[in-house]
Amino acid sequence: MCRGLDSLPITCLERAKELKALFGSLLQKSDHSITAQSKKNDKLRLNVNEPLKWKESFEKLLSSHNGLCMFRAFLVSEFSEENIAFYLACEDYRTTKPSKLAAKAKKIYEEFVCSDAPREVNLDHLTKAITKENMEQPSQSCFDAAQAKIYTLMEKDCYPRFLKSSTYLELTRKTKTG
Repeated sequence: MCRGLDSLPITCLERAKELKALFGSLLQKSDHSITAQSKKNDKLRLNVNEPLKWKESFEKLLSSHNGLCMFRAFLVSEFSEENIAFYLACEDYRTTKPSKLAAKAKKIYEEFVCSDAPREVNLDHLTKAITKENMEQPSQSCFDAAQAKIYTLMEKDCYPRFLKSSTYLELTRKTKTG
């Protein structure tokens, strides 16, 4: 069950709002890059052509920190933020030390995969069964099948909707006219 905007990390929500404001201000700027101060006082460097690159591939969107924040904010608005949360949890899980795999695997499984999970992702019965079986001996690849299914779901369903969203279209329109 999605908890709405409250479930989105504050930093990501702030970044999405900041990006929208910064890209919006590009209409008044002739320079093709803009620097702004974030709340953590680190420099945020944005290239005005960055949103156009997100349309090239889903992978380019996910590999962009700004793109990922905008996509995640979009998924919250679509009540499907659990998909990217699960995908990112799996990415993080792969880098987990072997001594902590079992505990982290259990947490991910209980939050996203098991029936009645609070943020259950949409997986077919076979993928759930494979993942449950993998939980008996957790390894860094135990969520690979489930993660691949969710990646494909986002790539084929959520990503095209993101590219047609008013927020993304507004950003690209401002980029083209800025």
